Amino acid sequence: MAREQFKTLTEQMYYILLSLIEERHGYGIMQNISELTKGRVVVGAGTLYALLSRFEKEKIIVQVKELERKKIYKLTDKGYRLLKDEYLRLNQLISDGKAYFGGDSND
Repeated sequence: MAREQFKTLTEQMYYILLSLIEERHGYGIMQNISELTKGRVVVGAGTLYALLSRFEKEKIIVQVKELERKKIYKLTDKGYRLLKDEYLRLNQLISDGKAYFGGDSND
């Protein structure tokens, strides 16, 4: 079920999982996404915690510890495979687009 449900990820899902390659708490995830995307992608607290809950339920992420009421999460092996599959899918889209746009992404 999770495979079909998460066959393609939203931008927010992708960046949350990408952030969780390293252990992070919720606010740290939001900060990392903002830094990584230079503010282009914003994940609000409601969206973040709803997705973290779904990911945890599907065993895509796991809570590894709790420090001062901050839950620290990381990707599971299943989550890493899901993220890697999405990365490869996105790269295929870029590769396919090059047939029409060439190698210059500034046009």
